[in-house]
Amino acid sequence: MNWRSERIWIELRAGSRKISNFCWAFILFLGSLGFLLVGISSYFGTNFIFLFSPQQIIFFPQGIVMSFYGIAGLFISSYLWCTILWNVGSGYDRFDIKEGIVCIFRWGFPGKNRRIFLRFLIKDIQSIRIELKEGIYTRRVLYLEIRGQGAIPLTRTDENLTPREIEQKAAELAYFLRVPIEVF
Repeated sequence: MNWRSERIWIELRAGSRKISNFCWAFILFLGSLGFLLVGISSYFGTNFIFLFSPQQIIFFPQGIVMSFYGIAGLFISSYLWCTILWNVGSGYDRFDIKEGIVCIFRWGFPGKNRRIFLRFLIKDIQSIRIELKEGIYTRRVLYLEIRGQGAIPLTRTDENLTPREIEQKAAELAYFLRVPIEVF
């Protein structure tokens, strides 16, 4: 949900709570749990998974490797679940013509820098920059070029906007802020 008036433009940013992240975290959890159960089954010689008999896999070296993959997968899965829980990357962009201020807010990982809050004057904005890279790894990103600060990304690299959509978004934002557009 985005909100826009003549003087204020607020654009909400989605974080890591996406369906694809839920799917990957769930699949990775189940797969790594299966690997770990196979490794534990081969160690104890009991049948925790009913797809095979525990005598088919010897604990050393196959059972150890399966257990290692299972534990590693559970760590990666827990990392994904934590990013989903904390909604890392979510936030908003607020462009206020009346006050002459741009505020960019994002949630990060817990800790001292959990809240990422950037504030700039609109007069310090040099341009809106579009980065278009086509090919196998397509990349279409919209940046805010700040004098003395560099470029700040406004869109995610995995948003999959079409070139027309990103150009339209850049044109609307550049018109709203009264700054030029650069294409790279």
